Parts: sequence; structure tokens; C-alpha cells
Amino acid sequence: MIDELDKEIDGKTFVLSKFPAVAGREIIAKYPVSNMPKVGDYGVSEETMLKLMKYVAVRTEGGLLQLSTKDLVNNHVPSWETLAKIEWEMMQYNCSFFQNGKVSTFLEGISQKLPVLITQILTDSLGRLSAKDKQP
Repeated sequence: MIDELDKEIDGKTFVLSKFPAVAGREIIAKYPVSNMPKVGDYGVSEETMLKLMKYVAVRTEGGLLQLSTKDLVNNHVPSWETLAKIEWEMMQYNCSFFQNGKVSTFLEGISQKLPVLITQILTDSLGRLSAKDKQP
């Protein structure tokens, strides 16, 4: 494991590490696309997550245990929410563009605009659905 970092997530310590060059390229290329709603392929998403998790470990009496299989992930990660947090932390740790604040600033801007956009869409839809004329 390269450049190990202990990270507490949901009360449990996980050891994060940097991706090797070729594995990192594959994970970073597949990860965003395979997790996009209605575009992504869940099989590719799960495969990519398992590749990412090979670079996450837990400390045991015998040393580091890499979470390299689905069973090891299920045995050492208590929930899907914790798994999502680990994946996010791994992406932040391995991708410098997540660390300089640009992406988080961008996401913060979207999160502020999204409720207004959703409200407008729902209000427009409600008006059309409530029309006294024949509904489409």
C-alpha cells in the first residue's frame, strides 16, 4: 500500500492508500461515469468500487488486511453509507483536484441552486396538472 493514511469513518478506523498509477487511471476513468444515474452501469460501478476498496485496509492483530473482496468489504464495513463515505474519502485522497476546493465550491453552488430549480419545476408541473381543461 502506498502512502497509508488512517482515517476514522463512522467510528471505525480504515487505512486509505494511494492508487498505483495504472490502477488509479482505470478507477478514476470508470468511477464517475459508472455512478451517474440512468447512464451508469451498476455492474461496472460495483467492479470499480471493489477495485478501489483493494487500496483500503483495516488493522488486525496480524497486520493490515486489505478489503480486496466483496466478502471482506461486507465483513468490515458496517453499512452502505459507511462504504459511500470510504469511497468519497478515497477519491479525495487520490485526486488532487478534490483537495484544492474547486470541486467543493462548485458542488456547494449547485446545492444552493438545486432547491430553487426543483421548486420551480414542481410548481410548473402542479399548475399544469391542476388545470381544469382536459389533462394530457
